[in-house]
Amino acid sequence: MKRPESALFGTNVYESALYSNLQSTVGVLRTIARWTIMMIPAQIFRLIHINGLLWQATNKSLLAKLRKKTGYTFANCKKALELHENDITKAEAWLKEQAQQYGWTQAAKLKGRNTGQGLITMTVDGRHAVLAEINCETDFVARNKKFHCLAETVISTVLNHVRSQEIQNEIQRTVFHADSLKVLTAMDGKLLSDHSALTIGNVGENISLKRALVISVQSPDVRLFGCTHPAPMNPIPVSFGKYGALVAIKCKENDEMLGTRLCQHIIGMDPQKIGNPRVDEPHNNMDEEQCMIYQEFLLDPSLSVQQLLAEAQAEIVDFARFEIGEEVDEEPTLKNAQTCG
Repeated sequence: MKRPESALFGTNVYESALYSNLQSTVGVLRTIARWTIMMIPAQIFRLIHINGLLWQATNKSLLAKLRKKTGYTFANCKKALELHENDITKAEAWLKEQAQQYGWTQAAKLKGRNTGQGLITMTVDGRHAVLAEINCETDFVARNKKFHCLAETVISTVLNHVRSQEIQNEIQRTVFHADSLKVLTAMDGKLLSDHSALTIGNVGENISLKRALVISVQSPDVRLFGCTHPAPMNPIPVSFGKYGALVAIKCKENDEMLGTRLCQHIIGMDPQKIGNPRVDEPHNNMDEEQCMIYQEFLLDPSLSVQQLLAEAQAEIVDFARFEIGEEVDEEPTLKNAQTCG
């Protein structure tokens, strides 16, 4: 039986509509596919970009932290982090190792250069008072923070060394010449010669550890005082200057002002000995007087030092004075610190 024309016509209309819808669906799918293809690379790009920014931020943070901690250059810190895959502990150790090697290389190159400038550093700690002289080439480096750090390391190392020794006399002096200073071990386990070489590499000048002196006392009635000149803004616990003085005074009371003023007198008047009134006589020319007790007191010329001490019921039992660049008697063959009563 034949289909009616209407049925055939209806079938054609249905198929046409279906085909049309299919085309629309395919078009939509193609559009979605195109957008998907376009969106995936953009998302990947944004992901890579964001990750890159995070990586850069992390690296910059580590770099800034390493630079602040070590003080080394941007390029060196970056190289250290790259070599050790951003392990900041290993990077820091590598930087210090490289700096130490470079310091010894520089020290060898600059060894013959004159070191006429520097610092006298002083500290007083209970029964021990210390003076040390560290030299460099220029006054500019003498004011450098890294040079100051070296001076602090030297004097603290000397102080720790004498603390470990027994005081055998009521008043005891321990003298360190250049050779004996270099072989002392600092708190970090390094020799002072290593610390000196490291600072040479940092500041680019020759540095020499010239000398140190410690006055140690047994009796609680003997008190130690010290100062440097020019007087620093913050002299505690270590003081720096071009001149330094220590004095040991036997007195009943701890007279800080008397001790400081006597140190200032020692720096300004440069006495060669304390003087003994039973043995020494005053010099005919007051300007050439070398016995401290007969000198005019620097801060009050109307008094002699002897009169000042009599008023304070005090006695000077020892003193020391350092001046940057002054000639000193040194024993080049001395291996250890020299101790005397």
